[in-house]
Amino acid sequence: MKAVLVIGDGMADRPIRELGWKTPLEAARKPSLNQIAKTGICGIMDPISPGLPPGSDTATLALLGYDASKVYSGRGALEAIGSGVKVLPSDVAFRCNFATVDRNLVVLDRRAGRIVNEDATKLAGSLQKIKLKKLLGAKFFFENTIQHRAVLVIRKRGLSTAVSDSDPGEVGEKVSDVKPLDDSSGAKLTAEIVNELMRGFHKILKDHPVNEERAKRGVPPANMILCRGAGTVPNIKPLSQVYGISAACIGATPYVRGVCKAAGMKLIDVKGATGTPQTDFMAKAKATIQALKTNEFVLLHVKATDVASHDGNIEQKIELIEKIDHVLGYVLSNIDLDATHLSVTADHTTSSITRNHEGDPVPIAITGPCVRRDDVEEFDERACAKGGLNRIRGMDLMPILMNLIGKAKKFGA
Repeated sequence: MKAVLVIGDGMADRPIRELGWKTPLEAARKPSLNQIAKTGICGIMDPISPGLPPGSDTATLALLGYDASKVYSGRGALEAIGSGVKVLPSDVAFRCNFATVDRNLVVLDRRAGRIVNEDATKLAGSLQKIKLKKLLGAKFFFENTIQHRAVLVIRKRGLSTAVSDSDPGEVGEKVSDVKPLDDSSGAKLTAEIVNELMRGFHKILKDHPVNEERAKRGVPPANMILCRGAGTVPNIKPLSQVYGISAACIGATPYVRGVCKAAGMKLIDVKGATGTPQTDFMAKAKATIQALKTNEFVLLHVKATDVASHDGNIEQKIELIEKIDHVLGYVLSNIDLDATHLSVTADHTTSSITRNHEGDPVPIAITGPCVRRDDVEEFDERACAKGGLNRIRGMDLMPILMNLIGKAKKFGA
């Protein structure tokens, strides 16, 4: 027996007036998702706990069966290791954004117009080369990942993750100084180093030829780096030890790859997989089928629906749900339905109206030879709530899947 878990990032939503108070899932044409619901068992799931808006990182940890409240150690290191950047146990890593600020360092665009990878790569190369006198002997590694996203790793003994973010989180707010969150010398040292780097980065970026060219094209210059989510690599048991399975990850976004790498999963690179709405959906579908030949558990992650939600693009979100449905149609047609369990869900609700992660539960469906089918016939937030799984937590999903494929261990005599 094998299992596939498909995660539509931020795919769940709230009812929307423009859709006649339907959600994008309810409005989309989705025959494959409905087939999974109709032939399987459904429910709703709180990725972390009821009413708590989860981050994608903590939600992914939970969906792999880990108690995020105990093992989560910050997103920065997950982004870094998922991008291929080495992070030592004593390093502190940050997730970063290329952003646009005015001369007073007020944030005008937290994503620098969703800067393209090519521009970001050129800027990141220049930042990595700078030398600053006040880094107190620390080394740093800066790399861009997807569009406006980047990672920063600081290497020096005695650092701490107990520091605030430089990202104010809102447009119209001034870039924040990084501050220690406790009285430890490590927190004070880390804050001092990050602030020095932010000043040095801004000095390079504001006059960089790439940004001069962007200004000529009328697009926002990427003249500031915003840092948040200081973290270290989580200390978790790999899935091979927990369940005795071989596992692989099909995903482009660094934090998902980072979580999966920390969980001991094989990371599979897919040409054309970008973590954006322009990703090659079918390439990821084909890679999933290929990975299933040599692995007992495969996670397929699609970021695009979350991007549309954060942009408030309702029409695009519906289109992307329908593309995910097409992916699932391919998967259903190419797996052994007598020996494979297929589960589909979202890692969290992302409202297309608020453009934020919300604490609403997400739909979950599992089809396969061992499930107790219920009466649900459509995959969406309200229909799945009537299913036989009832309401579960994110960290319950992996044990359920492992039980279905015969990998669960008996508790007790």
